[in-house]
Amino acid sequence: METAAELFDVSPVVPVVVIDEIEHAVPVARALAAGGVRIIELTLRTPVALQAIERVHTEVPEIVLGAGTVTTPEQADQAARAGAAFLVTPGSTDRVLNAVAATGLPFLPGVSTVSEAMRVAERGVRELKFFPAEASGGVDYLRAINAPLPELRFCPTGGVTPESAPQYLALPNVGCVGGTWLTPKDALASGDFGRVEALAKAAASLR
Repeated sequence: METAAELFDVSPVVPVVVIDEIEHAVPVARALAAGGVRIIELTLRTPVALQAIERVHTEVPEIVLGAGTVTTPEQADQAARAGAAFLVTPGSTDRVLNAVAATGLPFLPGVSTVSEAMRVAERGVRELKFFPAEASGGVDYLRAINAPLPELRFCPTGGVTPESAPQYLALPNVGCVGGTWLTPKDALASGDFGRVEALAKAAASLR
């Protein structure tokens, strides 16, 4: 991946994955790839997240590996060194934006308002994360801002479901959606990676 725009072409759904047990990282990534979803946003919400990124980077090279929930400059640097191919932030402070840009990796900065989107766009960024999508107005909100901000494209994340995903994907300013439903906690806890693969197959067919 060289640009954020390319991320939108990999899969209609980007799985937003929380890894609590390090031994789940590689099987989850392999199950998603087997299901046709060749991209993952592995969030930095747990103590093993960076180690999980390292393992997936090394053992599942066929998947486009991103680090999500990047909230500090230090995390941006750590994720890049661990092997992340792109970065995702939940919000867009100047310090974090400067740090993710400095890594040289493609990134999706998080926004939830028109003003935030305009501020990020002033930096030349055109691909954004819309978060938290449902709580911030969802499909209707993105439809409304397309006219004044037609040059921007979004990956809505936060509350998106298999039922609502097609509504988002039908919008002209949506390139993909982020979803947690592809990797249910109970499936990971029980080692049911076949279920993850099946959910990935269904998600890959949404576009």
